[in-house]
Amino acid sequence: MQTKSHETNLSILDTLNEIGIALSAEKDMDSLLERILINAKMLTSADGGTLYLYNSQLKALEFCIVRTDSLGIKLGGKTGAPISDNFRPLPLYLDDGTANEQMIAAYAALHKEIINIEDAYTVTHFDFSGTRKFDESTGYRSKSFLTIPMTNHENDIMAVLQLLNKVDEKSGDVIPFSLQDQKLAESLASQAAVALTNKGLIDEMQNLFDAFIKLIATAIDEKSPHTGNHCRRVPEATMMIAEAAHRSGDTYFSNFTMDASDRYELKVASWLHDCGKITTPVHVVEKATKLETIHDRIELVAAKFEILRRDHEIAMLKQRITALEKGDTDHTSIINNYETLAKSLAEDLSYVKKCNKGGEFMTDDQIRYIDNLSQISWTDMEGNPQQLITDNERYNLTIRRGTITAEERETINNHMSLTIRMLEQLPFPKHLKNVPEYAGGHHERMDGKGYPKGLTRNEMSIPARIMAVADVFEALTSSDRPYKKAMPLSQTLNIMGRMVEDNHLDPDIFRLFVESEVYLKYAEKFLKADQIDEIDATKLPGITASTSL
Repeated sequence: MQTKSHETNLSILDTLNEIGIALSAEKDMDSLLERILINAKMLTSADGGTLYLYNSQLKALEFCIVRTDSLGIKLGGKTGAPISDNFRPLPLYLDDGTANEQMIAAYAALHKEIINIEDAYTVTHFDFSGTRKFDESTGYRSKSFLTIPMTNHENDIMAVLQLLNKVDEKSGDVIPFSLQDQKLAESLASQAAVALTNKGLIDEMQNLFDAFIKLIATAIDEKSPHTGNHCRRVPEATMMIAEAAHRSGDTYFSNFTMDASDRYELKVASWLHDCGKITTPVHVVEKATKLETIHDRIELVAAKFEILRRDHEIAMLKQRITALEKGDTDHTSIINNYETLAKSLAEDLSYVKKCNKGGEFMTDDQIRYIDNLSQISWTDMEGNPQQLITDNERYNLTIRRGTITAEERETINNHMSLTIRMLEQLPFPKHLKNVPEYAGGHHERMDGKGYPKGLTRNEMSIPARIMAVADVFEALTSSDRPYKKAMPLSQTLNIMGRMVEDNHLDPDIFRLFVESEVYLKYAEKFLKADQIDEIDATKLPGITASTSL
């Protein structure tokens, strides 16, 4: 037959097990710390308690949670009021470098020793002057103290748990903490230390991971000053749109919700969405003009024009010398002919420089103009004729739109395939398993004509389609790209609307983007004032686009 004492011990053991399970499952640090103190108070029937966290930089104990039930004090943690500045950290060492052994919590931390005091007012080897002042101001009587250091697996101090005034369940009187209380609190502190250690290690690993992915994004952005903020801003736009979708009452987004884990997964994916660009050649990523490779070859073209102009000048001077030798002093026609040629060359070079910028669409007539210039030749030092504009220069200068050739475009597009390959090789945990899909789909199109996989709208997740909208919006409004001006909002949204009509972007996500004014929230944070103009959403293309493709 079980005795009452045996039943009590089983009940305590069950309680400790339940607390241990709860502590190991808790993910939020504030909630975890609060659980530790509350459960310690419950197990020992303490009226009050304080949990101090060790600050290794300050070498001090910081007030983290403070609770005193009879006074209604509830500070720190998930449910308490903020800790005020009056609760200054307790230094473990004094100004002269000696150990602070007068403060009971500091002593426990320094010596990793449990301290059980029956009555603080009778103790002389610890300084309780602050406690006495508190009692005088509140009418409280601080009596019994149980102070327990909490260490990690390497025996480093992590925290100090201090319990105050054990209350007798029958009489309500304040009594000393018993040896059993001490053992229970010590057992709980040990479980709590494991939970804190695990949480700390998890947080440290996550912080390291976050810093690493931002390091990759920074490296990609630093690779090209012309896209220097892209990897930083796409996550901002992505999360703004995703939050709007999460809050939306639209039936299209009825099944789209995000918890903290979902948000983190999408944020990681958006930070890594261009990680494949880390292998893209700099001269392609950085190609701001059509003739740019390692350097802008427009200067070489200009040098050839100058050589040809000087050849004409030399020919003109030789003609004048010949004329003088024949007694002809009127060289007007010779000079005029040279000046006409020189002016024509100057105009041609100016035209080539304009084409090199890639800011406007190249028409057939413009391409023929460049083709004709490529037929002109100049003579090198060995007397061999050379093209004024080489075949490769002509090929680049006649790019219809932008500055990138088809081959360079393929090289850039390959960054998406590489992004997916890189991310799929990483052993992402379960809560990040969708990162490769989210990050690898922002260049797909709703009609399946995108890359790298040619996915259709129904084959893509909503987060991947959200990121596609964010990526386009950031690129169009960016002000750090020299080959185009930063577009105002009205022009940007018109272009994006036409992309919706062309089955490039998701119509429902674009509609949400416009109607929830996410574009304006982003603009106020990142865009220049002159880019923010009036928008009439009812007149934008794509707003009434069909939701079925």
